[in-house]
Amino acid sequence: MADDRSLAQRLLDGDRRALARAISLVEDDDPAGWEIVREVYPRTGQAAVAGITGAPGAGKSTLISALVRNRREAGRSVAVLSIDPTSPFTQGALLGDRIRLTEHFLDKGVFIRSMANRGALGGLSEATLQAALLMDAAGRDDVLVETVGVGQADVDVIDHADTVVLVLVPGSGDSIQALKAGIMEIPDIIVVNKADHPLAETMVREIRGVLSLAPQGGWRVPIVKTEAARGEGVDTLVEKLVEHRAHIEAEGTLSERRRRNLRNEVLALAAARLRRRLEAGLEEDPHFQTLIAEVVERRLDPATAAGRVLEREGVESA
Repeated sequence: MADDRSLAQRLLDGDRRALARAISLVEDDDPAGWEIVREVYPRTGQAAVAGITGAPGAGKSTLISALVRNRREAGRSVAVLSIDPTSPFTQGALLGDRIRLTEHFLDKGVFIRSMANRGALGGLSEATLQAALLMDAAGRDDVLVETVGVGQADVDVIDHADTVVLVLVPGSGDSIQALKAGIMEIPDIIVVNKADHPLAETMVREIRGVLSLAPQGGWRVPIVKTEAARGEGVDTLVEKLVEHRAHIEAEGTLSERRRRNLRNEVLALAAARLRRRLEAGLEEDPHFQTLIAEVVERRLDPATAAGRVLEREGVESA
């Protein structure tokens, strides 16, 4: 325990190695990692957390690199959490932090970490918010969370960020699908990247049309055109990030968002742990094997079988 406490203290003091080790422990579901989270949790809540989501190929990593450069020039420390596709063989990240954001790799004011999504449907692993909390506790001013991709199910970045940025690219079928899917309901800022594309203005008009159909609240979702590879439009994006942060702080919705995020995180962790416990306990249970056999033989439907499993575990079923 003394080592765990010293690791937590080094993390709070801004030690990069301690932060990396703590994230690894949490990602591996090691009890020592969760103990560190418990110890440092009272020191969290200071960082500005932005979620960056969008279709593969939209230029999210290039845009984040430009954002990091801008924030560093402003004297702010930054952490980047990139949620990568999972290898089906090792369950590790297929894309690594050494092949992205290389410009900032040696900058001590920048911490970059890749995490595997472990097959999570919504694009984020269950340890993502915990890793972001550790980065926050380590004193990073800005935490940027980059998700795997975008689709109708990939909206859980909203549960991990104070501000959600959706990155689209003109001339992409994925972008058109994003306009139709539920993902268009979650962004606080929309970025049209690669704005030198001839269809960029057409895409901006399409997005404005979609946004005009949505209920109009106090914050009108801005559309920012960027050319991330050349750093163009990034200053405007940063201005909108700062404006949105100020808006939700003034309205009091920042605390509401964080309450929702943490509530959903508690439920997600409880559900994941309950499933693992059930799987471990039922694997060799003869009664469970009998239930499965009845389902396979079409003598029992899956919902009834699930209800019987929950009854045996002392959990009420619907």
